Amino acid sequence: MSDQSVYSQKKWLKFYDQGVPENLQFKDILIPQYLELSTEKFPDKTALIFQGYSLTFMELSDMVAKFAAALKDQGIGKGDSVAILLPNVIPCVVAYYAILKIGAVAVFNNPLYSDRELEHQFTDSNSTFLITLDLLANRMVQLREKTKINTIVYTSIGDYLPFAKRLLFPLVAKKRGLAADVSPAKNLHKFKDFISRCAPDHTMADIKMDDVAMYQYTGGTTGVSKGVMLTHRNISYQIQQLEAWFPGFDEGDEIMLGALPFFHVFGMSVSMNFAIRMAWTNVLVPKPQPEPLLESISKFKVSFAPLVPTMYIGMLAHPDMDNTDLSSIKGCFSGSAPLPMDVITNFQEKTGSIIVEGFGLTESTPVALVNPFHGTRKQGSIGVPIPSTECKIVDLEDKTREVAQGEPGELLIRGPQVMKRYLGKPEATAETITEDGFLLTGDVATMDEDGYFYIVDRIKDMILSGGYNVYPRDIDEVLFDHPKILEACTIGIPHPKRGEAIKAFVILKDGEEMTAREVIDYCGTKLAKYKLPVEVEFRQELPKSNVGKILRKDLRAQEEAK
Repeated sequence: MSDQSVYSQKKWLKFYDQGVPENLQFKDILIPQYLELSTEKFPDKTALIFQGYSLTFMELSDMVAKFAAALKDQGIGKGDSVAILLPNVIPCVVAYYAILKIGAVAVFNNPLYSDRELEHQFTDSNSTFLITLDLLANRMVQLREKTKINTIVYTSIGDYLPFAKRLLFPLVAKKRGLAADVSPAKNLHKFKDFISRCAPDHTMADIKMDDVAMYQYTGGTTGVSKGVMLTHRNISYQIQQLEAWFPGFDEGDEIMLGALPFFHVFGMSVSMNFAIRMAWTNVLVPKPQPEPLLESISKFKVSFAPLVPTMYIGMLAHPDMDNTDLSSIKGCFSGSAPLPMDVITNFQEKTGSIIVEGFGLTESTPVALVNPFHGTRKQGSIGVPIPSTECKIVDLEDKTREVAQGEPGELLIRGPQVMKRYLGKPEATAETITEDGFLLTGDVATMDEDGYFYIVDRIKDMILSGGYNVYPRDIDEVLFDHPKILEACTIGIPHPKRGEAIKAFVILKDGEEMTAREVIDYCGTKLAKYKLPVEVEFRQELPKSNVGKILRKDLRAQEEAK
């Protein structure tokens, strides 16, 4: 950026909290080394709590070393892709750190995804090994025939529970849908049996900071899911940026709420890795509904809570909210979607905590901008660039021209947390990262006189539903495949709890009939639940461009006009 640039002036720096530097002197620490360092300093401190069952850092480190040894015994080594298909349970954390310890590549997948979506990600990532849940194991055994996955290890919710709960679990688990019988199959192992076979192997592979640590999948505007290649440097430096941004929170002193899904980049960095680095106890919540969230915060005295808006809204609306002690919370971090001001105000009043909103993308590991924790937090703003991060706003057509302060344009980000590239997609990479290293976010933003940034629109047609990114084309393609449907187009519509929900506009073929429920149920056989339309409108025609492209923006405008 030129010296004359309004963005190079970095007016936001004067709003940084005391002690937060403009640029960091980064340390080259590999991801598994964070666990080693915390174990050395706090061996007996509780690292993970799951349903009341706890592991110390020493116990966690030993479990990681056992799983690493077992993976190596199976022939998994540096550069091999290992898929994780789990909610926030203890084996999820163990698998992630073991995979990185041996130099392999972790591939997080969403357990809510359909077979169609998972098949693409398993195949694209070249995954040969899978760790999953007993509830999904039979499905995955069937699905692996279409992929390169050879070995499957599965765990159960009941594997790590306090003694009393462990005794009761088999009696109630299946009735509540918390466990499933798994049919025997070739190369299929129980997690506990798998790790018991080998002695702990604490050695670490020869890993470099720029080696790829994981493929984190994200949707694309075309509906094609892309593997974001995140290196050890990307993830490690992001952890150090987060540590710098919250200077009042010390090593070994806090209780983290592990409610954000670790398979999502926000949860992976801010909940899991940040807690490991800071030697904080992490309270794992596999199903972040209002009741277990309230119970976990109250029972375990959570002090730091990264959440998405739907979680705050759900807790505030829950009848137990007023009778639950949440006074232990000091800091909250919100991302993935805008948080309504009344929600911020109500939650802060009821808990005495501070909520800061931030912004990022999977491609930026993800955090790039955050409101200052102790300083000025502006309503509707995504905050300011975090240390060692540059941001600028450019013309929507001419990406080389920066726009003036207050003028809308595309937000660009540059920093050490920006991905290496997309897996196997050089053209998409070139379209997303400029020659001088700026990430094109696809979001229209403005910057005010103080250097605070605001998202005003999205170039991409992405829908943010319940904290998840939903790409309309993904749903469109499923609808197009139905034999009765001629044309279809989906958009995001406002939703009081999810932020946005999906509405489908459908044109049926001549002589065909369908109900809205039939359309939604059909989508349910092909897509994750949070991608399902909540409304279906049947039409005779859809707005189109001169070349016949359906104009999604016109449908949005028509919907807004209502």
